[in-house]
Formats: sequence, C-alpha cells, structure tokens
Amino acid sequence: MGPRRFLKLLVAVWLALAVSPATAQNAEVGARVAVCVAPARAGEGAREMLALHPRYDCATRQQRFGAGDFFVLAPRLPQGAGTEPRRLRSASLWQRRSTLTILYADGATVSRVRDDRAAARSLQLGAMFEDPIPVRGVPALAALWKVEGATNIRGIVADPRVATPEQAVRSNLLLGTLYAAFGGLSLALVVYNLSLFVVLRHRFQLAYCAMLVAMAGYAASSSGAVTWWIDIANTDRIRLNYLLLATTGILAVAFARWFFEPRVFRGATGRVAVAVCALLGTAGIAFALLAPWQARLLDALYGGSFLVLMAFTAAVMWRAWRLRSNHLWIFTLAWAAPIAFAAVRVASVFGFVQLSFLLDNSTLASMTVEALMSAIAISYRIRLLMHERDAAMAGEAAARALADTDPLTGLLNRRAFLREAIGGRERRRLVLADIDHFKRINDTLGHDRGDEVLRRFARALRAAAPAPALVARIGGEEFAILAPDDDHAMAQEVLDAVRATRMPYDLTVTASLGSEAAVVASESDWARLYRRADQALLEAKQAGRDRVRWATPALAA
Repeated sequence: MGPRRFLKLLVAVWLALAVSPATAQNAEVGARVAVCVAPARAGEGAREMLALHPRYDCATRQQRFGAGDFFVLAPRLPQGAGTEPRRLRSASLWQRRSTLTILYADGATVSRVRDDRAAARSLQLGAMFEDPIPVRGVPALAALWKVEGATNIRGIVADPRVATPEQAVRSNLLLGTLYAAFGGLSLALVVYNLSLFVVLRHRFQLAYCAMLVAMAGYAASSSGAVTWWIDIANTDRIRLNYLLLATTGILAVAFARWFFEPRVFRGATGRVAVAVCALLGTAGIAFALLAPWQARLLDALYGGSFLVLMAFTAAVMWRAWRLRSNHLWIFTLAWAAPIAFAAVRVASVFGFVQLSFLLDNSTLASMTVEALMSAIAISYRIRLLMHERDAAMAGEAAARALADTDPLTGLLNRRAFLREAIGGRERRRLVLADIDHFKRINDTLGHDRGDEVLRRFARALRAAAPAPALVARIGGEEFAILAPDDDHAMAQEVLDAVRATRMPYDLTVTASLGSEAAVVASESDWARLYRRADQALLEAKQAGRDRVRWATPALAA
C-alpha cells in the first residue's frame, strides 16, 4: 500500500471514529430538570427549604458559589414521578455527604442520606448518581438535595435528569458496550504490541502498552465501574481518576519521545519533556493527596499542566515539521482527536465550557480514537523501520560483497576465498591457473588491454567451473578454483575454455594449470594443498606452458 492510499485509509478511520461522541449522547437519557441553589445555613431543614425561598438563586452558575454546604432545589419534577417508576440521575461530583428529599403532592416527604461510600455504590456507568423516586400513588412535585462538603469544582448537583428504568438500563447497556469494547481493544493492542516487542525491541512499544493500561484504568475509574469491583469511596475514585489521567499524559510524552526520530527530542526539547512530565505528575499527586483542601486551586493547577502538555505537543510537532520528520503526519492524525477533546476539557476546568454528560464521557471517544490511530501509527512506524533495516542489510551485503570481491574481475579476492575454502570434511579439488607471459602482454598492449585480458580470463574460468565452485583471483595473474573432487578432468576443461576465449586484438593467450585434491579442514591442510597444486603448476610451466599438471604421488605423500 502506497503512502497516499495509506493516508486516505487513516483519514477515513479517523472520521468514522470522530463521530462516536454523537453515539455516546444517546446515553444522556431522561428529562432535564431545572435547579436553584442556596448556601446552607445553620438550623435550616429540608421542609423549610422545600418551600419556594427567596434565597434560592436560579440564574447564577453553580461554580460561582464556591465550596461549602448547599441546598439545591428542583421545584418541578416531570410528569409521572411518584406515580410511576422513575429515577433521578445526576453527574458524580466531589461531595462528603448528600441528603435527597422528595416532596409529594399530599405534603409527605421521603428522604435518603448518602455518604461518600454509599455514593460510590449508587454510581451507574458514566459516573452518574442514580436514586429511585419512590412510587407513592401521588405525584412527586419537587426534589431537594442538601449537599455537604462540596468542592464545587464542576458544580453542586450537575445536569440532573429524571429517567424511566428502561432509559437508565439502556444507558448502562450502551455505555457498558462502549467501555467493554474499549477494554477489549486495549487488551488486544497490549498483547499484540508486547508480542511485537519481544521480536522488535522498540521502546515506544512498551510506552504505548503502558499508556494503554493507564488509559484503560482511567476509563474504568471515570466510568464508575471500578466501584463495582472495589469497595472505595467516591472521592477516592475521583483521586484515582486524577492520578491515572496524569499518568496517561506522562506516558504519552514518553511514547512521543521514542516514536519520533531522536533528533526531534534532542537538546532543550528533551529537557522540557522531562519538566512537563514532572509537572503532570506533581499536579496529579497533589490533588490526590491534598484535596479537598484548596481543591479549586489544585484542579486549576491540574488543568494548567494539561494546557502546558498541549502547548508542548504543538511545539514538538512544529519542531518535527522543521526537521522533516518522517513520522509527523501519522502522529498528527493519531493525536488530533485526543488533543481536541483535551482542549475542551481544559476549557471546562477554567469555566469556559459548561459540564455535560457528553463532555464528561468524551474522554472515552478520544481514547478510542487515539488507541486505534496510534496502533496504525506504530504499524506504519514498524513498516518504516523494516524498510530501514532492509536497506541497511542490503547496504551491508553490498559493502561485504565489495570487501570480498576483486574489483577488476568480479571474482572473490584472496581473503574471501580463504575464508570460504577452509573448513569442512569433504574432499575438494584445487586448480591453480597462471596466465603465461602476462608481463609481456602488459608491455606490448599496455595495462588497459592487460586488464581486459584478465577480465576475459576470469569469465572463462567462471564459465568452466562447476556451479558450487569457488573462483578467485589470488594474485596479479594467478587464479584459483576450488570445487568438490568429483571431476578429475576439471582442470583440463578449464584450460580448453581459456583456449576458446577470444582475447583483445585476437591475441593468443595461454595458461598453465596445476591441480591437486585433499580435505581442507584447517589452515595447515590448506597450506599443504596449495603447496602441492603450486608445485604442479610449476611443472606445467617447466614443461612448456599451456598445459595442465596434476600433483604426482610423490608430491602428495
């Protein structure tokens, strides 16, 4: 698949996943109810505060009231509440204790007290508090929350709704499917990348797996599902939330640092990356340990650390663009959705965007997009690494071939020939060939024509030698052939091939050959074999040249 088709595929996947928040909005069920807020005062009770009271403020945003204790009144509940099964749902927030009181048309009230641990046990998927409105046969007119110990970072009673049991179940099923799908996706990607890491050993794969584990943990805590498995207080779940999201940010920086080429994070950029990770970790740990003390300040510090992370990410991408990184475009596609959602979340921290169910659960969509797109990014990165490896191996093979090859004739040089020749237990035949009167050829025709004679002589040797033979130029005009000892006449066949080769200017070129066979298991074996074949070659020259001589039994003894 070419880069252009690959890019089109990534864009299609990104666009398909980017609409997943719209799907999540189907889980935002029930009829919204309007609420008014009044700070609690000593001695005020629920029955008194259920009456329309002049102290209630129905227009000011809840966050403007600051931290403390509050009464939150829903003066009008939807039709059906009290006479048919209904559930009152609101987003999970930091509170020490809350008391919900329902007022009925006959003047009766029903109250339910919920402390920190009970709040965790009433959580539904999406981190939604859910309380059944008791059916008494008369309409439920109003609902009153007395909230104690509210940090009021995101609100006091956020986005309250009245839903039917079927709507609540459908919301849980939908969100359960989405969270389970994300959990399965994370598990599959972790197993896949750990398996690849065993083979490839790239550090960004470990960072990615750790980031996926942190993201899955954050999804479990932010969904509220973790309280179904572990008996913890709701505020402890929120502390865990902050820690896991900060950890995810730190691991995202580590992943980027090892995903890009080393030059991108060299120098000051690498030092800033460490500082950003330290800031994220400090902000997460500070909130987890110190809240609710100065919760607003700690939350602002936490949101600010992610603002710094986004600025740093932009700076890294700009630097990668300047350095012409090969991985910038794929990294940009993978992280576009998480950065966009993180920007909206940071805007909500500083009060620029109102908290909603969709916004509160947008992290799942962004993490899903990031997980899938980062997996594709890793696949593309590995593809590039494979190309780099193949190119390096080809270059190494070419360099090795150049180092082992005689540049003039293309045959093996002496060093490579000896490396391949020595070793083994089979009997092999060595043929040494020397061009007769080669100095005279050089003096007559010149060195350029002499080199052409050497090249044509080498081609004749290569053509006449059997397939498994080693053919080498081991000296100026001296050549060697080493082959399995199954053809005693090989030396004569080589000589005939030389005689039949056309030389420059139709020059007659002859050669003398010496041949011997032995086992070449060690260097000493090679030395003896070479000495016998060389002696046979000398005999061929002394006998008049242009002939073959085989080592005599006396020589072989």
